[in-house]
Amino acid sequence: METLNHLPCPVLVTDHLGYIQSANSALCTLLNRSEAQLLLGPMDALFPLASRILLQTQVWPLLRSQGSVAEVQLNLLDAGTAELPVVVNGQRGNLGDAACYYWVFLVARERSTFESELRGARQHAEEVARELVDSARFIQTITDALPSLVAYWDKDERCHFANKPYLEWFGIHPEDVIGSTLMDLLGERLYALNAPYVRAVLAGEPQRFERSLRKADGSTGYTMAHYMPDRNAAGAVIGFFVLINDISSSKAAENELKLAASVFRNTVDGIMVTDADGVILSVNPAFSSITGYSAEEMLGHTAERLQSQHHDAAFYAAKAQALARDGHWAGELWSRRKNGEAFLEWQTITSIPGSAETPTRFVTVFNDITERWHKDERIRHLALHDPLTDLPNRQLLMERLSQSIAKTEREPRQLALMFLDLDRFKQVNDTLGHDRGDELLVCVAQKLLSQVRQNDTVARLGGDEFVILLDNPLSQDYVAHIAARIVAALHAPLTLGDQQVQLGASIGIAMHPSAGATPADLLKNADAAMYAAKRAGKNTHRFFSVEPG
Repeated sequence: METLNHLPCPVLVTDHLGYIQSANSALCTLLNRSEAQLLLGPMDALFPLASRILLQTQVWPLLRSQGSVAEVQLNLLDAGTAELPVVVNGQRGNLGDAACYYWVFLVARERSTFESELRGARQHAEEVARELVDSARFIQTITDALPSLVAYWDKDERCHFANKPYLEWFGIHPEDVIGSTLMDLLGERLYALNAPYVRAVLAGEPQRFERSLRKADGSTGYTMAHYMPDRNAAGAVIGFFVLINDISSSKAAENELKLAASVFRNTVDGIMVTDADGVILSVNPAFSSITGYSAEEMLGHTAERLQSQHHDAAFYAAKAQALARDGHWAGELWSRRKNGEAFLEWQTITSIPGSAETPTRFVTVFNDITERWHKDERIRHLALHDPLTDLPNRQLLMERLSQSIAKTEREPRQLALMFLDLDRFKQVNDTLGHDRGDELLVCVAQKLLSQVRQNDTVARLGGDEFVILLDNPLSQDYVAHIAARIVAALHAPLTLGDQQVQLGASIGIAMHPSAGATPADLLKNADAAMYAAKRAGKNTHRFFSVEPG
């Protein structure tokens, strides 16, 4: 690699994974780093975030698929983290038996140095071209095989030579262009745009510029034009060479890169790019806004620091399996912000396969749906709970009863369903008014909750009817004990404002499965048993039997 040190422009050699294998003196000087500091490090580390994203998502894929990239504008980071605008050219090659990639950097901010490098890089081509001007047939043979447009114009701006791609682009014959002026070829408008570059090259200054050129078929191509002065033995400029490359594809790719980078920076969705091992390569500003973590805090780490305690290991394992099988995963996920707050996100992960030499990348896009989830939960809560007492309503009661019955089919369990109707409630409600009646119902609900376990369910069906589901009670005697305790609690005087009222409760009990195998049967039979309790004098309880009484 010693040969690279003789080149005036910065050059870098990487392996197929992007790790630095060699760096010439010009690059080390530019970055203010030694070669030892650069060797075996990732090339990505030499670029700021925006350029790193372009490099990872567009430049590398293009280089691996086509073997070369040209005229890509990026920024380099020097040792002091200052950004250096450069024009990057990449070429696939070989390092021994292994594939490698050569990267040549032209420093756009140092114009004189850039032009000097440009002259040096093309010095040999100019010398050969000057020697071949006297041999038109040989020039034609060689240059016609080139994909570039090549022409030669004298100091009077008259054409002496144009290769086949040049002629085909403009749709002209040799006899139409040889001896004609640049104005004749380009027309007044385009010539006016190019005139400053023509004057500069005839003054001895190489020129390099981009230009949209219309083709003979009416389409427009985007080109990179190079004007190089031709000097005689005395050093006087006698004309200039024109080398034009069609960079339409690379320009389109560059525009796509810029668009992708703009979307990455400005979208309201959080975006995270990770490697095959889950190590974070880049995050966008929205990621930081949502999670509270800066890019510097996340790069080089995994997303595990975002995991909350809402999901178990089986959830993450299933997620990883689906991603490996399908190449994508989407769903709701509880995560944790930097401040420890849990938030719900809708997350989509997509794998971006690389070549056989390149590990897969994963792009995660997510948005915070916590507020929407809370609203949905509130709506669902209202749909399943009594608006007065906030107890479960009939629908939620039947759902829980169905779930409890299903559990008894898998394991030995008991269920008890109590149907409770308040005694003397109508009299109190009519006497004190509906507002006091509502207060009384809320008070009853609280008393019922205080008499049962947390895993039991207390529901209000409407009016003064309540249902209690005892989940896996110890025995029927235990159920009778709970019922008696509830009757006693509700029989005690209750204070409403400056008045005391006394209620009672009649409770019917249906045991599963003896008193019913389905939710509807249990509820119906518990209701029947409740009426048996009322017939027995009220303020008591009864178990369902075939002939309750």
